[in-house]
Amino acid sequence: MSDHIHIFQKGKNPSGPTIVLLHGTGGNESDLFPIAEMIDPDLNILGIRGNVSENGMPRFFKRLAEGVFDKEDLKKRTDELHQFLNEAAKEHQFDANQLIAVGYSNGANIAANVLYEHGSAFKGAMLFHAMVPQKGKQLPDLTNTSVFVGAGKRDPMIPAPETETLIADLRGASASVETYWTEGGHQLIRDEIEAAKSWYSSKFK
Repeated sequence: MSDHIHIFQKGKNPSGPTIVLLHGTGGNESDLFPIAEMIDPDLNILGIRGNVSENGMPRFFKRLAEGVFDKEDLKKRTDELHQFLNEAAKEHQFDANQLIAVGYSNGANIAANVLYEHGSAFKGAMLFHAMVPQKGKQLPDLTNTSVFVGAGKRDPMIPAPETETLIADLRGASASVETYWTEGGHQLIRDEIEAAKSWYSSKFK
């Protein structure tokens, strides 16, 4: 197995979708479990801890400064995560073709980059407060992927045009994209999770 610390919780329908939880900077593999259980308590849940440390805080890839990604490390860590998901599917006996990512901030960024690099590795993705992982990249075909993008109109870390570029990139690759804008900043709020739950129910239930 790859070296990602993780928790796997088997759902009531083990052969159904698996929610993959990807935390923000300083989070851990169990942080987003309450969100997964709000969205659908019956699903398998795989919580993953980022294996990069920034001043003792777990992250999924290195950055050079706030909002400036280490592109080489991003590529390396994205490929590692993609490989880990396939290995974990074998170990825990879930369907690697039915993965739904739930990512917040740094976790949403690497989830987005999995789509940019590996196409429809996720059947669905909930990207909460994500940046554009790679500027000007030609994306693979995402016809089979549905994406929910949650963003804050007053997010000090992610200007609205950045979110609009992410949405345009995904739609340009034929992904189905739904967006939800909060009036707030970078924090994840309940309204956003409720909107993601409605989106999930319309797409996957």
